Amino acid sequence: MPPASPVVLSVPHAGRDYPPALRQALRVPMAAVLPLEDRHIDAVATAARTVQTMIVQDRARAWIDLNRGEDERDPKVDEGAPLRAAIHQSAKLRSGLGLVPRRASGAGDLWGRRFADADMVRRIADDHRPYHAALSQALAAARARFGVAVLLDVHSMPPLGPPGDAARIVLGDRFGHTADARFVSRLEAEGLAAGHATTLNAPYAGGHILERHADPQGDIHAIQLEFDRSLYLDARLDAPGTGFAATVALLRRMLAALTDEALGPPIAAAAE
Repeated sequence: MPPASPVVLSVPHAGRDYPPALRQALRVPMAAVLPLEDRHIDAVATAARTVQTMIVQDRARAWIDLNRGEDERDPKVDEGAPLRAAIHQSAKLRSGLGLVPRRASGAGDLWGRRFADADMVRRIADDHRPYHAALSQALAAARARFGVAVLLDVHSMPPLGPPGDAARIVLGDRFGHTADARFVSRLEAEGLAAGHATTLNAPYAGGHILERHADPQGDIHAIQLEFDRSLYLDARLDAPGTGFAATVALLRRMLAALTDEALGPPIAAAAE
């Protein structure tokens, strides 16, 4: 079936499927890895989506992080990872947030053992590559039908500070490299209209998903969107809260704004 919208939604970090092999390898309680989740942002995206193609990862980020490149393998937890000087590693990998995260906020090291090379190769083949292949196909189909495609990579973040003192929405376009400014401006305007302080590329500029799939010169644009979790979760940042419906409505307006910007005014309206 051809796509019904030039906008494609990606939700890579909300998975809550924790395989038995992951649970058995942990040296910390399961609760310690939950901060790696973009908690319930998949529910926000699902409720906000209308006709857009949407791709959601079910496996937990602790199993494999789809927003890291296949080469961001951490030798401290991965027997098949190449030994490289820290200067040749990405900042995320050096900090313990590689293809398989080594740590989570407040938990220290997560794993009681290193993972075999064959295990990591299987995770890449079973989870990482299929997700990215699906994204590539969806974006190619959208561009083929509409002449342009816009990827919105949806995430959530811990509060950056008290309300009123910190941004509640962060947009990332890899410092202008992954999307035309007009798309970012439309998203920023919607966030501000909803009363939320919005920043660009600080502290999140977007990761591997944007780098891999964006091609503005080829009419494929990609933006990372981070919602403060306190906007849509309860006080414990665990379950959907009183702000859930408002956040869904905001994301739906953002999707409409991207579609409007991608397609422009209808021909009939432009001729009047």
